[in-house]
Order: sequence, then structure tokens, then C-alpha cells
Amino acid sequence: MKTPPDREALTAIVAGLEDPVEDLVRKDSQFKKLELNPDDYVGNPEAVIDLLTERKALLQRPVVVKGDKAIIGRPKGRIAEFLSEG
Repeated sequence: MKTPPDREALTAIVAGLEDPVEDLVRKDSQFKKLELNPDDYVGNPEAVIDLLTERKALLQRPVVVKGDKAIIGRPKGRIAEFLSEG
């Protein structure tokens, strides 16, 4: 949260994301308060990047990047598996 990814970094994360792009967006109380529609982000990388550039708190965390690949580190067990892949 202290140094959130900028638009360029988000674009790289989305390009290498092994998860559905819409999973990068936290569907929490802030998302609901903003009256956002989750369907607007399904399979829509540009919409996700636009939203997360403007509303950095909605970025699902942790995001783990290795080379040109990325995953959402939930559940935590995925992180070790992802990092150990050759």
C-alpha cells in the first residue's frame, strides 16, 4: 500500500497474470460503497487497470511477480508453489 504499482506496473502484472484479471479487484465494502458492478471487470483488463490506477486500495493483495508471470497470493500456499516453479 505504501508504494502501489503505477499504470505501467499494473499493465505488466495484468499481462502476466495467471488468475482471472477481475480477481485483482477487491470486492470489499469500498467497492460496494462506490456502487461498482463486478461484471464490468470480468475479462476486461483495461477496466481493471483504470480502476486500480485510480483506486489503489481496491488492489487484491498480495500480488506476487516472478519474471513476467504474476499470481494473486491467496491462499498463501500458492506463493511457495509459484516461487518454486522452474
